[in-house]
Amino acid sequence: MTMEYRRCGRSGLDLPVISFGLWHHFGDGGDAAARAMIRRAFDAGVTHFDLANNYGPPPGAAEERFGRVLREDLRGHRDELVVSTKAGWDMWPGPYGDFGSRKHLLASLDQSLARLGVDYVDVFYHHRPDPRTPLEETLTALADAVRSGKALYAGVSSYDGPSTAEAAKILADLKAPLLVHQAHYSMLSRTIEHGLLDTLAEAGVGCVAFAPLSMGLLTDRYLDGTIPADSRAAKGEVLSAADLTDGLLTKLRALSAIADRRGQRLSQLALAWALRDERVTSVLTGAGSVEQLDTTLGALDGLHLAEEELREIDEVLEGGDPFVNRQN
Repeated sequence: MTMEYRRCGRSGLDLPVISFGLWHHFGDGGDAAARAMIRRAFDAGVTHFDLANNYGPPPGAAEERFGRVLREDLRGHRDELVVSTKAGWDMWPGPYGDFGSRKHLLASLDQSLARLGVDYVDVFYHHRPDPRTPLEETLTALADAVRSGKALYAGVSSYDGPSTAEAAKILADLKAPLLVHQAHYSMLSRTIEHGLLDTLAEAGVGCVAFAPLSMGLLTDRYLDGTIPADSRAAKGEVLSAADLTDGLLTKLRALSAIADRRGQRLSQLALAWALRDERVTSVLTGAGSVEQLDTTLGALDGLHLAEEELREIDEVLEGGDPFVNRQN
């Protein structure tokens, strides 16, 4: 199991093909488990750790926890790490606690740096489009974060193709090129194939795919049709029991059979599939335990997919399952 790295767009930065996201499981409590996962990821060659101001719960807790591990366990390795954070979703009450104003973004970045205990982050993202704030204001704030040295690179997340192209042009004019776009991409959510990946390639922007396992659907957890008590579907977090249609389960089981023939788990096949396109720089995954993380990292042993396998996967995914349509 050897980590691979890909160049992020036309920048000078390489990212591991598997990045580690600290969205869930990194809030209050469980310091030992969080530390073990972060250390294991780093030892396996995962150099990119992805956060946001509101990750927890409560908001800010994930940055604080990662900051402690950085100080206590990885103190001498800061220059080997790519630490990213974001702002743009609800963070604090009042008119300035979310979206894309200059006031929110720069205040949030200062707060993130304090929680992390670092002088800079490697990538600072605008977390989601803001329909009410001029794009120039948002992107000038990102550029100023880069020029100030508080961030090394600028990124955006969940922008559509035209907005991404405009963002890349504005940031290039501001001499703070857009490094990366973080986009939702998985076997069950392929919207970025319909233009966005072409836009990123043309602009020289990397792509980090989030939710490549579709919030756990592309794992073994739901294959028998039951809902584990500790799962997101059971808790109503993003998924619900109603999402597990007979049509979707049929697809998941067929995909799992393909994975079995390859000596893989369904999750490992899903990650290899998302990385089959070189325009995807990295897939962003989380974990609730070291064991889950090791399963994820096991995808590195089987990233190549033959053309026949890709055709078979496409045949499985074709059709009108309501959940797949909603994800797109």
